Amino acid sequence: MTAIFYACSMTLVEFTAPLTKIVRMHALTELQLAVMRVLWSRGEATVLEVQDSLHAERPLAQTTVATLLSRLEKRGVVAYRTDGRQYVYRPLITEDEVRGSVLAEVKDRLFQGDVTTLVSQLLTDAEVGAADLAKVRKLIEARERQLKEKRR
Repeated sequence: MTAIFYACSMTLVEFTAPLTKIVRMHALTELQLAVMRVLWSRGEATVLEVQDSLHAERPLAQTTVATLLSRLEKRGVVAYRTDGRQYVYRPLITEDEVRGSVLAEVKDRLFQGDVTTLVSQLLTDAEVGAADLAKVRKLIEARERQLKEKRR
């Protein structure tokens, strides 16, 4: 008897709709994120194009991809237009919005909102080279300038 294990991780995505300013949370699985990455890189794609793009890493049936996209559309993560008999899907949220939401979730849940501890953990555990540190310094300096300008 062979045991099969399936791991499914969820990524919470929070974004603010531009006109309504309503904040929504979306939980995305790894497979949904893979589909979203195809849409982000292509701008828009049909079910078959998404399936082809994912085939090397995840050989999925066309119906599975169609179901994933349909569920993402119902949740407001993607939209579609019709082109003949095909739906052409496009993302309604950006990759940066997903990253920001995931990072906010990690910061709030694992670090109780403590940014200093989060950054310390990243710098301690990750392999951070001199070039990365220089980029981080520039980001910190830019953020400090923004904060100073807000105070004026």
